[in-house]
Amino acid sequence: MEKTGDTSAYGASLAGGGFDVHKFIRQPQTIVRLLSWIFAIVVFASITTEGYVNSAHSAEAKCIFNQNDSACHYAVGIGVIAFLACVGFLVLDVYVPFMSNAQERKFAVLADLGFSGVWTFLWFVCFCLLANQWSRTHDVGAIPQDAARATVAFSFFSIATWGILTYFALGRFRRGVNDVTLPTYTEPPPDHHTAYPPTYAPTSYNPTTYTPTTYTAYPSNVADVHQQPPITPNLQPQGDVGYQPPNY
Repeated sequence: MEKTGDTSAYGASLAGGGFDVHKFIRQPQTIVRLLSWIFAIVVFASITTEGYVNSAHSAEAKCIFNQNDSACHYAVGIGVIAFLACVGFLVLDVYVPFMSNAQERKFAVLADLGFSGVWTFLWFVCFCLLANQWSRTHDVGAIPQDAARATVAFSFFSIATWGILTYFALGRFRRGVNDVTLPTYTEPPPDHHTAYPPTYAPTSYNPTTYTPTTYTAYPSNVADVHQQPPITPNLQPQGDVGYQPPNY
């Protein structure tokens, strides 16, 4: 399996690797996620603290964006959810490299990819809505303009940060797919011209003719070299045959 840096499929840490806080904070993905977290705080905090004012003719507080409460509610909702999501995905970024199951890491990366893509679009809608309503606001004398401009500006910045997070998640997903892809076996195309598959075709059989061995008659006049010698009578010891023992 191909490794990328010190990680493998879907951001898995190599065996024996521990969690390095300084390295984690310096990662581009962590930096951008922290910026998204800060931008979300600015958006919903600006609206909840200074986003509602009451006019001189009414005691009811209205949204500073053209008195459109829906615009303020939408921005607060998007900002709060983005704030909580950043915290959750930061924790997930810490935990994902130590997941032993590649399928679980894949689901985590897909969740990050899907959520980041959706929130990029929703922040774009929020920016367009707030900018449009602010341009239609005419009575700005009693409105905290700095809070309104900050809300519009950081909504725009959030589009960029969440778009970058989407790009990072897409890159991790593609690297994970390439890491876990294994070559597959493909069957050879069938040969319809032969009775058997080409891999299992029987070999041709050529029978052999058995030729018996002929033996020639052993000649009877040849002495058997292995025949035992005939029995001979006991021989007298050689010596002086004329010697007679003396008679006393």
